[in-house]
Amino acid sequence: MTQDAQAAAAIPETGKPAAQTANPAQTTAAATTIYDFTVTAQDGSSISLADYRGKVLLVVNTATGCGFTPQYEGLEALYKKYQDQGFAILDFPCNQFAGQAPGTDEEIHEFCVGRFAMTFPQFSKINVNGKDADPLYVWLKSQQGGVGGSRIKWNFTKFLIDREGHAVARFASKTTPEELDGKVAALL
Repeated sequence: MTQDAQAAAAIPETGKPAAQTANPAQTTAAATTIYDFTVTAQDGSSISLADYRGKVLLVVNTATGCGFTPQYEGLEALYKKYQDQGFAILDFPCNQFAGQAPGTDEEIHEFCVGRFAMTFPQFSKINVNGKDADPLYVWLKSQQGGVGGSRIKWNFTKFLIDREGHAVARFASKTTPEELDGKVAALL
């Protein structure tokens, strides 16, 4: 299809161009892998998760003032152990649970680096539930429901993603990074 034909096809019957999104596959209906999503980095720039193609990923919603916050130490150890084998942790701070991730993206990052020597990728703060839930989390929850439904129950819920970009497992907050070691290793 030529560019002119594509442009014409994008104009609905109203005669006005259809709304454009940064990533047309950003809807859960169109997404088939995690690589179909673009997320926001701490600095506000857009990051395509296709940049992580071929890696095993652990996607975690985190908070700095939560009883599970010490899991950052275990997450960092897991990341360091396997990063050279194609493993990455994607950290998404979330303030939806008792306001346990207050502060700006920069303040959250400084806390994590200062207290836990965190080196894995951390993204901009998001919502994981409700009408303002980030599309990535809408998709993750549709792929791997939890006990009692798909809703994220608390901070530090974890999703394990295989090298093909499929969500293969979901773990509750109480599941420690140490308990995930064998599951990560099996996918590498």
